[in-house]
Amino acid sequence: MPDLSTLLTICACSFLAGFIDSIVGGGGLIQTPALLINLPTYPLPTLLGTSKFPSLAGTLVGAVQYTRRVVVQWKQLWPMAAVAFLASAAGSFTLTRVPNVFMKPLALLILIGVFIYTLLNRNFGQQVVIQLTDRQLRTRMLALGGVLGFYDGFFGPGTGSFLVLGFVGWLGFDFLRASAHAKWVNVATNLASLLFFASNGHILYAVALPMAVANLSGATLGVRLALLRGNGFIRVFFLCVIAATILRFSYDVWRN
Repeated sequence: MPDLSTLLTICACSFLAGFIDSIVGGGGLIQTPALLINLPTYPLPTLLGTSKFPSLAGTLVGAVQYTRRVVVQWKQLWPMAAVAFLASAAGSFTLTRVPNVFMKPLALLILIGVFIYTLLNRNFGQQVVIQLTDRQLRTRMLALGGVLGFYDGFFGPGTGSFLVLGFVGWLGFDFLRASAHAKWVNVATNLASLLFFASNGHILYAVALPMAVANLSGATLGVRLALLRGNGFIRVFFLCVIAATILRFSYDVWRN
């Protein structure tokens, strides 16, 4: 097991990951590398499984806090979360059969397009701009849950940000409502992955538990800040996280 200084470093990264994830997603880009760098002797599935535990804790706390202040469309959200759960499990299973190396360049191209579009459209996500019937909303939410649920199980990084983008760009939510709904879907996908890894003994609980405390502490702070500052703040934060994700993916693609 890691020494105290290593564990504190990991927990500090988990706190920051929870803070970022609670606002627009993308915390996994900090938390997972922190485990890979600080615990290099452990197998990858064990580190990925360990990271899912604090991710679920922070995301769940964030989801509950958002729900206290934002109206959530539960009738459409629960079926979406259920589909995302099953799709995430399917993605994790597929990962054991098919390599996912092609996903990073594809995600990089999508993120670049997302960044440019959001930057050029200052009103993007500032208010509800798409009026959908209940049937249209339900159909789109199920499709979004299926696609991004599978993505989370098969690849993972940036799922929270893609969910926020989907709720804003395809479903017409503002950033605040998008973040609130995205958190519950992300809870479902994280739970599916966690159960998959836990059933195979791939969780270091002595590391995962303190990470969970740090992550949910960061998530609590992040949600409060997002609710206080509103859509304009979340938009800027979203752009910053997408830019950081693009840089990270660009480095990985160039290195390989």
